[in-house]
Amino acid sequence: MLSYAIVFLIIAIVAGVLGFGGIAGSAAGIAKILFLIFIVLFLVSLVRGRRGSL
Repeated sequence: MLSYAIVFLIIAIVAGVLGFGGIAGSAAGIAKILFLIFIVLFLVSLVRGRRGSL
């Protein structure tokens, strides 16, 4: 899922450089959402992993 966020971030940067504002905004929004989901899943896996080892 992090790879999807990185891909959309790269698309947003390229579209921003080329001047496609709508595409850049959409790709950046998707990248933000996917990144936040990744962070939440990572934190959940950390908490569950620690509980399992105790």
